[in-house]
Amino acid sequence: MRITSVDFHFDIMCPYAFQTSLWMRDVRSQLGVEVQWRFFSLEEINRSEDKKHPWEREWSYGWSMMRVAALLRRIDPKFVDLWYQAAGTALHVEGHKPHRREVAEHLVAQMGLDPSLVGQAIEDPTTSDDVKAEHDRVVALGGWGVPTLVFDSAHALFGPVLIEPPSGPAALRLWELVIGWLEFPHLYEIQHPKRPEDLRAIATAFRPYVDARDWESIQKETP
Repeated sequence: MRITSVDFHFDIMCPYAFQTSLWMRDVRSQLGVEVQWRFFSLEEINRSEDKKHPWEREWSYGWSMMRVAALLRRIDPKFVDLWYQAAGTALHVEGHKPHRREVAEHLVAQMGLDPSLVGQAIEDPTTSDDVKAEHDRVVALGGWGVPTLVFDSAHALFGPVLIEPPSGPAALRLWELVIGWLEFPHLYEIQHPKRPEDLRAIATAFRPYVDARDWESIQKETP
């Protein structure tokens, strides 16, 4: 099966999505697959009924970072790619806090852009509209978390969920396994149960993220 493009739905807050994005970038570099970076909000999907929607807050962690991405995409789609890489690396590798406005401004400046774009993104309510539209779209396809890959605007797959993303030939082998699922529309789930040593490896890999986050992670039961 030949796939030439994929929509990759992400939330910068998610450490698993960031790991998968590294693998997806490697696949792109080898096969030339077009990757469209799309939004998904963990804050909204896991929101308690007594909490505000993320677009109702002056500043929301993942939502606001994606609003910055939405504005950057209007300037040039490549800036979404660069912003996700920069903010994701800052949070998940370096243990910094791109969800704080001053850090976001610093990262945008490092990209060679005007740091005031962060403020412009937050002051422009239509950036929330952009994030919400893409979030609602993937939820309508049954999406409930990230990473979620959408093929042909209709077929959604959650995952792959991993640490230590493969590269080179191994990345392509995983890509072939993932797109092979598209041949089986009623294959819903395969899972590798996590042993204690797996949980320890995950905790080690995600230590920068755990140390940098300013929120409590909440995850509702999956469908």
